[in-house]
Amino acid sequence: MRGAIFDMDGLLLDSERLYQRCWHELARELGAVLPPDFVSEITGSGTERSRAVLREYYPMTDPDELMAACRARVMILEETELTLKPGAAELLEALHGAGWRLAVASSSPRDMVSTNLNRTGLARWIDSMVCGGETERGKPFPDIILLAAERMGLRPEDCMVLEDSPNGLEAARAAGSLPVMVPDLVPPTEEIRSFCAVYPSLCDVLDAVRSGQL
Repeated sequence: MRGAIFDMDGLLLDSERLYQRCWHELARELGAVLPPDFVSEITGSGTERSRAVLREYYPMTDPDELMAACRARVMILEETELTLKPGAAELLEALHGAGWRLAVASSSPRDMVSTNLNRTGLARWIDSMVCGGETERGKPFPDIILLAAERMGLRPEDCMVLEDSPNGLEAARAAGSLPVMVPDLVPPTEEIRSFCAVYPSLCDVLDAVRSGQL
């Protein structure tokens, strides 16, 4: 491996819980109750996939307006409640120091990604970013991973992709990269375990890199 491509929300940053809080607040305001499956369907989804999910649960509401409303609420919460996932800074610093190329491939808009990486101090180790709306198709399609590898000057098969959601892992598999899951809100299924490595935390990923397992 010569490069690593990171998801942001739920992987580097403990932000997916903020998203879910806001999704459920919006649901209550619209007189709806979100089922348990909502979290796995929406987490890590690109824009088109998110639109499809929201149309299913809110057929009478504009999905773009819902996404904008949710992001606006999350951005307010992130000003005071955003924290790093354990091991995030240590892993990025170690890989950067070892000469790896590092990218973030996130479904979030570029302004949110840039703000949060700078706010948490992670931006110093990131070589490039690909964000929501910058590819024709979002996760679970491979486009965002392929572009991230291209911007780092690497082949996708020379990159490991770290994700917390099935949508992101499917994108990594389709791109031909090495999928690595660090679960957050969505636990790994047997299918996911069949095609990717699963580690409890980014600290464990760092240990695996240092020991030569990755």
